[in-house]
Amino acid sequence: MSNLALKLREGTKKAHTMAENTGFIACFLRGTVEKQSYRKLVANLYFVYSAMEDAMHQLKDHPVMGKMYFPELDRKASLESDLEFYYGANWKTDIKPSVATQDYVAEINRVAKEDPELMIAHLYTRYIGDLSGGQILKKIAVNAMNLNDGEGTSFYEFAKISDEKEFKVMYRGTLDGLDISDEKGDAIVEEANDAFHHNMKMFQELEGNLIKAIGIQLFNLMTRRGRKGSTELETA
Repeated sequence: MSNLALKLREGTKKAHTMAENTGFIACFLRGTVEKQSYRKLVANLYFVYSAMEDAMHQLKDHPVMGKMYFPELDRKASLESDLEFYYGANWKTDIKPSVATQDYVAEINRVAKEDPELMIAHLYTRYIGDLSGGQILKKIAVNAMNLNDGEGTSFYEFAKISDEKEFKVMYRGTLDGLDISDEKGDAIVEEANDAFHHNMKMFQELEGNLIKAIGIQLFNLMTRRGRKGSTELETA
């Protein structure tokens, strides 16, 4: 037993907390979601998951990575559906990866080519997070952006997984059963922390539009018509 699942959970706690406390995610979790920023996030995630899943399709016969090949986790098709919703039929020509996303994708491609077992770090960082908080984030997104159920939130739906809790137990068991050395396990944890930092940089890029949107909302709230002025209040 490699105990890799426990190593990853314990070894990434700090980075996980830091990622959750970026301005974009902190606002998201509090129900403040700005549609322009969110659709850019969906676009960036499309490039990240495309890189991960293209790599895993090529590594499905690898002696170690083949055991981590679970196509039912694939998010690329669901992200394509969401992108069509947010950008329209010509979404492919309207999106491009941000600078942080380009760096993130480059790291995934490097690892897949040079040290495939480190791909475990990227799979764990994204998919376990998706399975753990997906339904909560979906509900927040639907409420915050006034979406109809099923519109623009396909990313959070795992149609090929009947029991997400049971799947996570199986996934962690698979991690623990991998034939890897302690040194390789430590390297995977280090790569997972790097993956969290790549995610943080991607989130931080989106904060500008979100801050601007919050400012506009606050301005509109403070200047909305119908409020009595100070002189009216004095004579009321």
